[in-house]
Amino acid sequence: MNIEFIKGADISFVDEIETEGGAFYENGEQRDVLDILKDSGVNSARLRIWNNPEFDYCNPKKTLMMAKRIKEKGLHFLLDFHYSDYWADPSKQHMPKAWEQLSFEELVQEVEKFTCSFITELIEQGAAPDMVQVGNEITNGMIWGEGRVDGEHNTPKQWEKLGQLIAAGVRGVKAAEQHGQSIPTMIHIDRGGDNEGSRYFYDKLVSLGIDYDVIGLSYYSWWHGTLEEFSRNMADLAERYRKPIAVVEVAYPWTMTPPDEQPLIFNTEEWVYEGFPPTVEGQKQWLLELMKRIKAVPDELGLGLYYWEPCWIPSKPTWSVGHENNWSNLTLFDYKGNKLDSLNAFLEK
Repeated sequence: MNIEFIKGADISFVDEIETEGGAFYENGEQRDVLDILKDSGVNSARLRIWNNPEFDYCNPKKTLMMAKRIKEKGLHFLLDFHYSDYWADPSKQHMPKAWEQLSFEELVQEVEKFTCSFITELIEQGAAPDMVQVGNEITNGMIWGEGRVDGEHNTPKQWEKLGQLIAAGVRGVKAAEQHGQSIPTMIHIDRGGDNEGSRYFYDKLVSLGIDYDVIGLSYYSWWHGTLEEFSRNMADLAERYRKPIAVVEVAYPWTMTPPDEQPLIFNTEEWVYEGFPPTVEGQKQWLLELMKRIKAVPDELGLGLYYWEPCWIPSKPTWSVGHENNWSNLTLFDYKGNKLDSLNAFLEK
């Protein structure tokens, strides 16, 4: 990997925030949020791409624009294919509408073609991704129902189909490489502190002969286990699969007081981790603790982390993604867009 320890931020909402009136400040001065992030130690940015969403954000056109902006700032760039027109996570992996009538063989071809053609566009505009996720939190598969593997779909046939879809995405990345640099591929699940679940998934990839470069995990402590479970899981995965591990989604609250009457997603004291109060300082210490634990992964296989949506401030009541912003106490900016001191955790060595 041609990067130091990753101190990353998912900035997929920034375009919508800025387009519709939101702004970001440091010491009272309005600045480009990418400059604030970079000057605060962030060295990589992550963008999700949806195939053809109903709204004009996170689509190929806007992702090209944001990717160019990231690269012009000299940041490392992680591209996250959801292979969906909307959110893809363990509870939903909706197939893009344009692909619904395809046969399975045609779908496999389309995944490879879409992946290759979009990365080629990025390369041609000088914004090549430095790493690519083939799917987002695909613990239960992707591109449902063809690639679904949870519950009654947890069958050898379904895993074989998922394997073909993942392999098609990886081939698409490799085909685009012919136009430029080598691009590592990541396979991402949501099992940060769940060693049994993580091993089950990545063992399946081994049995299917899937070729990929980086293990990706999400770790939200209120969903994914204790810090000790998180550390043990990373250590075991590193020793078992001998691949770098990137924790591509993390977050923690800086307050429990909402900006308005809309409920926050992190809204219960039961979720607060002992020793890390929901304050700016507690949030900063949480980030420092996560980075320390990732750096402690054996054989320096802890690649780094990405803070999920640090910039998603409540600058509008409802969002194109279909709901109110209930993540706003988990950002690294306050409700008015002012930088929080917790963001400076990325400056520490």
